[in-house]
Amino acid sequence: MDFRGGSPSSSTTSSSQNHQNNNGITALTTTTNTDPMHSWWESISKARSRIHSLSTLLPEHTPNPISSLADSDAPARSLLSSITAYTAVSLSLSSPSSGSGDDPICNWLYDTFLSSDPDLRLVVLSFIPLIAGLYLSRVHSLQTLTPSLAGFEAVLLAVYSSETKSRAGKAVVISIPDLSQPSLYHTPRVRVPVSSSKKKPDSAKINPSSSSKTVRQTVGVLSAPLEPQTAIKSTKRAVIVGVVLDCYYKVVSQMPSWSKLDFCRFVKEWAGQDCVCKSEFDQNEQNLEAVDFSNGVGEDENHEIEIEGNVVDNMKSLEIRDDDENLENCGARGTRILLPWELVQPSLRILGHCLLGPLNANDVKDAASLAVRCLYARASHDLVPQAILATRSLIQLDKRSREAAAMVAASAANTAGSNANTPSKAKKPEILLVSK
Repeated sequence: MDFRGGSPSSSTTSSSQNHQNNNGITALTTTTNTDPMHSWWESISKARSRIHSLSTLLPEHTPNPISSLADSDAPARSLLSSITAYTAVSLSLSSPSSGSGDDPICNWLYDTFLSSDPDLRLVVLSFIPLIAGLYLSRVHSLQTLTPSLAGFEAVLLAVYSSETKSRAGKAVVISIPDLSQPSLYHTPRVRVPVSSSKKKPDSAKINPSSSSKTVRQTVGVLSAPLEPQTAIKSTKRAVIVGVVLDCYYKVVSQMPSWSKLDFCRFVKEWAGQDCVCKSEFDQNEQNLEAVDFSNGVGEDENHEIEIEGNVVDNMKSLEIRDDDENLENCGARGTRILLPWELVQPSLRILGHCLLGPLNANDVKDAASLAVRCLYARASHDLVPQAILATRSLIQLDKRSREAAAMVAASAANTAGSNANTPSKAKKPEILLVSK
């Protein structure tokens, strides 16, 4: 019997079943694509592939090969928090021949940022301070035979294009409080626009300024609408790099400390103003240096001050240290560059986080403190009012936070010392009455 033949009804049934099967397969495929487990595994596989690809580009004599990071449960996060991987990539990017169009590390960073995985994008953004610092320093260097920097520019343009797409042609604005009001709480939240078609009440005729005050809205533009760019021109260089630094600021709380240290070091070199102006606000610290606390005893002209040993250690940990020798090991030094406001504004935001972030290490705060003081000296010489006001504010906030931390450490040490030296009263012996 021929089973391939049959009545039209059986043929219709088979086709309908096939159609149902096809619909079932399509629905199953759609469910698989939207399955969280599938997307998680796809992200893990993509991160492992990028890590293995990076390991082939790095020198083979790396002490701790980064290929082992692919075996973790979160390979992209492991790559982000690996100082070994960051140091190896930094050494490759800091070589004199790096940054060209055929640079394999730049190509890897470009391809990795184009992926849709947010953790892999964080890895690329962690190298933005190094890339921007090397790029701007080499562009402004006095060497006439500067090699091609197309690789650095490709990474910067990728980040800039992503931010341009996310802003959708809109400017970044903020609402400025109305200073004519007694406080922020007197400013109305919803402002009713006055329609020209409606008849104004008699009160408006008597006092026409009342309606204008109601509808007045002060808006400050932080960043103008971005224009798509296919290349970095000299006239747009500061704007593009500034937007990229602003993208870095948005995720700076997730960046490792070594990435922040690189940024602080480059900002200090960009300012290039190592004069007395940067120590203008440190007169109190210089006066305190006249007192020697090395042995736990401070002596001045009139009297002797005794201080606990742990207070000395705590106070020393709060002083600002210049770690240039440690920072220079991470890569090439920067150079003095032009600092328009498009570069200074995002740089001050990042430095503000490095100074006042509660989870930042002391070396990050010290490096940011030195960078802010160098920027203040540079702004004072260039006579830039906005930069002078912003850097002065950050320096004052840094000083107050360090003074508050020093007071807390001193009070805690004094409390511990007083409790240890206070004699305790002898307890009376307990008398137990026993009945016979």
